[in-house]
Amino acid sequence: MHMKLIVAADKNWGIGYQNRLLVSLADDMKRFKRLTERDVVIYGRKTLDSFPGGRPLPGRDNLILSHDRSLRVPGAVVCRNLNELGEKLQRLPDLPHWVIGGESVYRQLMPYCRKAYVTQVDQAFKADAFFPDLNQEQGWDLVHEEPWQTAINRLSPEKETVRFRYLHYQQLLSISPIHLSQ
Repeated sequence: MHMKLIVAADKNWGIGYQNRLLVSLADDMKRFKRLTERDVVIYGRKTLDSFPGGRPLPGRDNLILSHDRSLRVPGAVVCRNLNELGEKLQRLPDLPHWVIGGESVYRQLMPYCRKAYVTQVDQAFKADAFFPDLNQEQGWDLVHEEPWQTAINRLSPEKETVRFRYLHYQQLLSISPIHLSQ
């Protein structure tokens, strides 16, 4: 089974600022839940900190990739490196594996991902965390593009309306996650 990733990025591929999302769109959050529910989600400690209450996502197997040896998270499994992550994934082979952030986890696991589900926001925000521009990344192809939509950014103090669309990319030469632990 190959991993998939899901990300919301602005027009400059920014994904966060000061450990917070740049946008929160109600329909996008519902889509995220629908796609990842009952599956395995893989993310880093800073992403965990950004969740409500700093708690793992309900209804999913949560795997946290962190070098922090003292980190203990009720309701999640902490993996200290890619080898440990690979071992845990081998125990969950029948469930889809979703990489959900942040920046360093995306960069580490992109070679193992076959598909990328991108919510592209047609606006530039102040950002200090970025996702690689898949249009410039070798081996990634845009395979589906949905029409532009509009929604209210719930993180904006003015509740501004933003344009967004869903893009689906595919990487044909991804590495199987089974190789993480070898």
